[in-house]
Amino acid sequence: MTQIQPTLFVPHGAPTFALSPGAAGAALQAMAASLPQPRAIIIVSAHWDTAVPTVGFAERPETIHDFWGFPEELYQIHYPATGCPEASAEVVTTLKAAGLPVATDTGRGLDHGAWVPLRLMFPDADVPVIPLSIQSRGGPQLAYQLGQALASLAAKGFLIIASGNLTHNLRDYQMAARSGGQTPAYVRQFTDWLAKHLETGDIPALLNYRQQAPGGLQAHPSDEHLLPLYVALGAGGKSPQARRFHAGIDNYVIAMDAYSFLPTEEPDRGH
Repeated sequence: MTQIQPTLFVPHGAPTFALSPGAAGAALQAMAASLPQPRAIIIVSAHWDTAVPTVGFAERPETIHDFWGFPEELYQIHYPATGCPEASAEVVTTLKAAGLPVATDTGRGLDHGAWVPLRLMFPDADVPVIPLSIQSRGGPQLAYQLGQALASLAAKGFLIIASGNLTHNLRDYQMAARSGGQTPAYVRQFTDWLAKHLETGDIPALLNYRQQAPGGLQAHPSDEHLLPLYVALGAGGKSPQARRFHAGIDNYVIAMDAYSFLPTEEPDRGH
């Protein structure tokens, strides 16, 4: 019997996280080592944003260096992932069965939101990887629905990893870097608010974070880096047990918190 995988929300931080993984990187490595062997990984990155959910079908997804002005050694890193068209097709079927529109992309590679954490967690690149896009125009509600549509796959050996950051305000980073590196108060206030509401399973408040959370608008001038959290939450099934397995702040304002979500009820494994 296939062991149910937790669903994960992981940070990808700045691209330099790949060079200096620190405590957050160690936490991701330890989590990966504790997991049952996945059949395939569905990776949802904040950096692949499309109008409708899009599933990658590349048999050898390329490593995309989608950043500029960083150390040259970053551009020399390549993550030799492989795809699995059969597993990608199963993701498509599952999303369609949930009533979601779905597109496919045979050429999409792995952006740094995908390959940076995957390289830390699965350095041997020995598990097939399926990229899946977010839809920033749909906000938290659509991201949560996308996760719910994926929930049955966690019972079939798929490991769902959603990659973003709990705070992401690059203007505040630039200001902090110029002014001596003080972390604004909202960074911890916002992540503590999320932790509290994830622990209690307050989905309505979480979906309405921009109105209810302290510092919500400053933590996320735009939604895209938080939306993967909602995908992971939805994919955790009904009333999932949320566990924060790392908490920290990098580069003054980028929260590096990581979460696992495990169903507390028997999942629907589908047909």
